[in-house]
Amino acid sequence: MPRFLRSGRKADFAEQPFWRQRGWRLSAVFLAVALIAGAVVVTRGQSNGSGEPAAGIGIEFVRIDAAPGLRPEGCRTDDSPQNAPVRAPDDVTWRQLNGAPVPLSRSAGPQMIDGPLLWCFAHTPMGAVMAANVIPRQMSGAGWALVVDQQVANGEGRDIFVAMRSTVPETTQQHTVASLAGFSLLSYTPETATVRLLIKSAQVMVTADYTVVWSGGDWKLRTLPSGDLHTSVMPVANLDGFIVWKV
Repeated sequence: MPRFLRSGRKADFAEQPFWRQRGWRLSAVFLAVALIAGAVVVTRGQSNGSGEPAAGIGIEFVRIDAAPGLRPEGCRTDDSPQNAPVRAPDDVTWRQLNGAPVPLSRSAGPQMIDGPLLWCFAHTPMGAVMAANVIPRQMSGAGWALVVDQQVANGEGRDIFVAMRSTVPETTQQHTVASLAGFSLLSYTPETATVRLLIKSAQVMVTADYTVVWSGGDWKLRTLPSGDLHTSVMPVANLDGFIVWKV
């Protein structure tokens, strides 16, 4: 599989393993079903399984923030669609990211990649939805610290998350526990949005809510004061109120 593209290139995605370890709860969307089942999962790794360094190891440090009212260099999106989505974009494709599939959209983002950073989301409701789906998944890679620095909003909750995430030892166990099934945009303004993600496994469907904020010319994830990345995981019985991804 190809490596991540170098800094400033248009997005393409490399397959990487999904690292697991019992003993600590990392708040990432693909852990939701495991949490319901009582298993505790964490993620981190140093290799992509091909003998090459994992994405994010030894890369040049990048800064994707821009001045107020501007977009980061190289990031250009059509921000005119401001209506809440009623269906998934027609241009969504699925690629492996850290061992699990995530949706990508040329129109809504992410459009750029720098090492472990998947960024440049449209400043639209659908762009906020894509950010809520993609950014948490990046926490399971070896470059999670750079992702936090660049794509998680400042605050005490972020500091708590970093303190907890930093205690996770490395492991080579690989497993994918669940998949993204759909979403519901609970609220949206050009400054902040809350997205409910629908996650499923063979046994159960659950939801978790993520909040993203517009900062530095792109959407960033906002942690809870507790350091969690999402609200409590809740089981659901049906798809009412959700837009289902086309797979």
